[in-house]
Amino acid sequence: MTHATGSHVVRGLQERAARALPAEHVEHAGGWWLRLAPTCSWWVGTVLPHGDAGPEELARRVGEAEEFYGRHGLDTRFQISPRACPDALDALLADRGYRRGGRMSLQAASTARVLEQASGSTRVRVDDRPAGEWFEVWHAVHGHDGEWDLLGRVERPSAYASVSVGADVIAVGRAVADDGWAGVFGMATLPRARGKGAAREVLAALAGWARTQAADRMYLQVECENHAAVRLYAWAGFQEVCGYHYRVAP
Repeated sequence: MTHATGSHVVRGLQERAARALPAEHVEHAGGWWLRLAPTCSWWVGTVLPHGDAGPEELARRVGEAEEFYGRHGLDTRFQISPRACPDALDALLADRGYRRGGRMSLQAASTARVLEQASGSTRVRVDDRPAGEWFEVWHAVHGHDGEWDLLGRVERPSAYASVSVGADVIAVGRAVADDGWAGVFGMATLPRARGKGAAREVLAALAGWARTQAADRMYLQVECENHAAVRLYAWAGFQEVCGYHYRVAP
């Protein structure tokens, strides 16, 4: 899938992800998304540099992005994706002293393929908004980063899946439907419940919901070093669309 996927697909998926993880403020400049999200996880506030530019224009745009974030007292960060960004951007940022961040993977699968791996479960609940127990699991795994405000800005149909054992929620995840695709986000399983299939049940429930939204394809973003998550998504049929990384201003 990696070699056959065009830039328009990569850009489309990453822009869907940006709508599913909406920043507090976004300015669009020549195809670039300048996103401000000081109360959320830092990657919500990175630049999506989706637009071609020659060498001089590219340097000018980088300078404008630095000025934009500098006015708000924030570090400038870029999300760098092959086929979605100008070819020379990564080298230009490296020359300006930008540090390279961890490796990420943008992956996709057919909803039908994910559902083929699914097994019925009576302990999964899917809601159209997050309950307090959903957030408790998310916070226990990932900490507090302003998710309440972020999720309140999502404008596309959303699903929040929870797996319970007795009265206790042990695993959660969410999905956002957007023009034939469903993005998977917020996957979290309590440490004591890992390795017992709870995350698989969450993923299957989200795939079932995606089908009700006429979303024939699913996508997600995962850290390459998160080996347990990478194995889970491979089991479900996800394949890499492209790898990407971040550049952070010195």
